[in-house]
Amino acid sequence: MPTPHIRPARLDDEEALGLLDRATWSPLHAVQPRPEPPYGPFFSERDPWHECLVAELDGAVAGYLRLGTATSLACNAHVRMIRGLAVAEEARGHGLARALLRAAGEEARRQGARRLTLRVLGHNTPARGLYESEGFVVEGVLPEEFFLGGAYVDDVFMGRSLPTG
Repeated sequence: MPTPHIRPARLDDEEALGLLDRATWSPLHAVQPRPEPPYGPFFSERDPWHECLVAELDGAVAGYLRLGTATSLACNAHVRMIRGLAVAEEARGHGLARALLRAAGEEARRQGARRLTLRVLGHNTPARGLYESEGFVVEGVLPEEFFLGGAYVDDVFMGRSLPTG
């Protein structure tokens, strides 16, 4: 089984990551409608390239994780938030998502963070199981926060402390 390689994103990843993002769109995790042409850029002011980790499998881009600050407040600077995670369908089962989560924890610690948080839709059982297996716990639930596909869906806030040292 190939070993995933995790690295910081580069500006020239824009096209590959945009394609991956559109290919992995799913009502299981998306709160926005399916993207339609003309497509916007993958990197933006809100989601800059330097806040993205890329997973490669056999030298090809196969996943990403967006890691940013939770808020712009100085009093919250010790928290990093995962703001997106995707793995190509054909690359699933090779540990890419887990490797990205672990790399995000290392990068957050390198940046001086003490906590790592994320939000996940309540019906996304596979993602919630992965996050729990990596030490995240449910810290809050916004019941019926989204109306998606004809049903109300909870927004689940999860977090974990990062070891200091």
